[in-house]
Amino acid sequence: MSGAEAWDRLWTPHRLAYLRGENKPTHTDSGDDCPFCRAPSLEGAESLVVARGELVYAVLNLYPYNAGHLMVCPYRHVADYTELDAAEVAELGAFTQHAMTTLRGVSGAQGFNIGMNQGAIAGAGIAGHLHQHVVPRWGGDTNFITVVGGTKTMPELLEGSRDLIAAAW
Repeated sequence: MSGAEAWDRLWTPHRLAYLRGENKPTHTDSGDDCPFCRAPSLEGAESLVVARGELVYAVLNLYPYNAGHLMVCPYRHVADYTELDAAEVAELGAFTQHAMTTLRGVSGAQGFNIGMNQGAIAGAGIAGHLHQHVVPRWGGDTNFITVVGGTKTMPELLEGSRDLIAAAW
């Protein structure tokens, strides 16, 4: 065998929904079409929300890069970081710090990737509603499966991650 036929295939069917654009809004307006506007109104584990503040909340990423991948989102539907007011910026920062502390405590995270993609051209999958990623990292988490197989292994289901993080928050 040569080329692609020589490789084993590792299946990640949960990613197909993301690639097809499921759960992505068809516009940039607020409302039920925006998953970040909708999430706080859902109940319990269905929402994947782990913590709620006055102006922002923390939610698990439905299509995570790593186990425990959180996003900190303002309740208010704004697209750009410069649109946040001072109180929202402060609470977003405090929630990010708390997310890091919580993830270190529950999963032993050794590092983090933290950031936000501003606008579709910059890679924002949902460009209409600002969200900051908090991605926990561990030594060796970019291993042969990721590099060679193009696949992430997730050691825990989202519901389990949500319950663990929410309880520790």
